[in-house]
Amino acid sequence: MASRFSTPTASALSERVPLHAVFALGVTQIIGYGTLYYSFSILAPDMAMQFAWSSEWVFGALSVALLAGGLTAPWLGGLFDRIGAARVMTIGSFVAAAALAACALAPNKAVYVVALIAIEVSANLVQYGAAFALLVQLRPQVASRSITYLTLIAGFASTIFWPTTTALHAHLAWQNVYLVFAALNLCICLPIHAWLSRQGSTQGAKASTVAARVEGVLPPARRRLGFAVMVMGFSLMSLVSSAILVHLVPLLSGLGLGATAALVGTFFGPSQVGSRLINMVFGKNLPALHLAVIASMLIPGGVLALLLSAPSVPGAMAFAMIFGMGNGLLSIVTGTLPLHLFGSDGYGKLQGKMMAARLILSALAPFVLAFAMQNIGITPSLAIAAALGGLSIAALSSIAALR
Repeated sequence: MASRFSTPTASALSERVPLHAVFALGVTQIIGYGTLYYSFSILAPDMAMQFAWSSEWVFGALSVALLAGGLTAPWLGGLFDRIGAARVMTIGSFVAAAALAACALAPNKAVYVVALIAIEVSANLVQYGAAFALLVQLRPQVASRSITYLTLIAGFASTIFWPTTTALHAHLAWQNVYLVFAALNLCICLPIHAWLSRQGSTQGAKASTVAARVEGVLPPARRRLGFAVMVMGFSLMSLVSSAILVHLVPLLSGLGLGATAALVGTFFGPSQVGSRLINMVFGKNLPALHLAVIASMLIPGGVLALLLSAPSVPGAMAFAMIFGMGNGLLSIVTGTLPLHLFGSDGYGKLQGKMMAARLILSALAPFVLAFAMQNIGITPSLAIAAALGGLSIAALSSIAALR
């Protein structure tokens, strides 16, 4: 009879969510998204003043940086598979700290733009794509649950860092705020990622006797088509999401909501976290493809709710909640659906390719929507956005036929 104090078998270990890794990554994802993404819009006006640019030029520089980050994403995704996602994230934390410091100390516009590009490249090294790959490499069998738990924790990044950045900026210049953020990446994220790198080696040794891989459900002959359709569905969702979120407050104001526009926007974050919590509690047995289709329905569904109800404040609140829930689930399914369809082999490379498509469209989306609103109006622009979201429903639903 086995002792109740016996060491857990490799099979038992492989079936447990690595909570230590999930919580550790939750901390680094909050810092990574907070310092490299959410802080920018708050600090951008002062950046524009520093370099005698208009705000449009500063956001244009960000779009160039996002495009550059998107172009490097496939190569970076391959690194996750070759040397391990935890090692890549360790390097990424150092690069993020150096890039933030370089941006803060930039003497001119050219150096500032180069540093901004370095920030976006480092973001690909430390944010969701890398973290999802790390969880798959640690314990593939429970990676879907691990990803769900991680996105729940990381969903508080905006809630924490929007007020944190605002508070710091009330006392410090934007350059000093970026130096503080560089220190967070260097002194907190880098040691955590280095520790996870060592943990990954230990877990790999313990699980060496089990099949440390997940088989994808798509037949090999249909995987190329399946991947293209999946990326198209996710990219369309990201395009609609990015376009709406960047212009959220002026868009709501333009629909006649006036001063209540900012209030309506506060429903987005809690709804995003709420959808992840609901999925964690009640959606444990829901297939990843079904969850992806639900997410693809919620995003354009929220846009339609806004179109049909404006300028109603309750209708706008419903939009923020539905749209937020869709975005919350989108973060989960971009990690779980590729694992479900294609398996754990080469997962990092798949994430890199997906990041490339999504980042490129996300960079273009704000300009496209701004151009459309200026030339054809807000209501037709939102109708087009809803239609594009509808195409994502069709794309993701069609994957079921490929099985």
